[in-house]
Amino acid sequence: MRFDAVLFDCDGVLVDSEPLTNGVLRDMLEERGWNLTREECMRIFVGKAVRDEAALIERHTGQPVTQEWLQRFWERRNIVLQAALQAIPQAVDAVRAIHAGLDGRIACASGADRRKVELQLHKVGLYDLFAGRVFSGHEMPRSKPAPDVYLAAAAALGVPPARCAVVEDTVTGAAAGLAAGATVFGYSPGGEGHSGAQALRDAGVHHLFTDMAQLPGLLGLAALAL
Repeated sequence: MRFDAVLFDCDGVLVDSEPLTNGVLRDMLEERGWNLTREECMRIFVGKAVRDEAALIERHTGQPVTQEWLQRFWERRNIVLQAALQAIPQAVDAVRAIHAGLDGRIACASGADRRKVELQLHKVGLYDLFAGRVFSGHEMPRSKPAPDVYLAAAAALGVPPARCAVVEDTVTGAAAGLAAGATVFGYSPGGEGHSGAQALRDAGVHHLFTDMAQLPGLLGLAALAL
């Protein structure tokens, strides 16, 4: 099937941000008395917006998740991302190929706040390809796993969700894409920060891949020359 648009998640799909973000979150939770390893923190929080997990954090720390605490988290997180963030291997070339093959009909639809998404896209040199087509779950009535952010992205591109491919690496995000009525391609390279292949299959994802260089070909576009 040839798709009319491709909607990308950001964290774990375009940028390798989850270990950095969860390192900051782990430290801030420890400061409040909830001691986790980074691996435990990632298992709990990857694919989810921290603000949506306020009740869980409050239950384990006995302290309220205030707007000021969230702001401090975002500020500390952004400093680390600006210093150390890297793109997912082959993601930049894959996005460029897909952008060219679809005459620019791509969007970034993330569960994260807009400041983070745009910072990350600028950092790895992808912002120009997504300018004007960045969608944040923080600005929607509901965050992932609800489909709102993907429905908004598809509507902005003027493409029915059924004609869109969604690229995700977590069960939460995949559920959002499937609920929107799109076809989800699950990026599952192994390692920390990504849902495993079996978990994505169990969530209903039928198209799995392990290398971003494979994605243009899977979408029926010109494969990357490696």
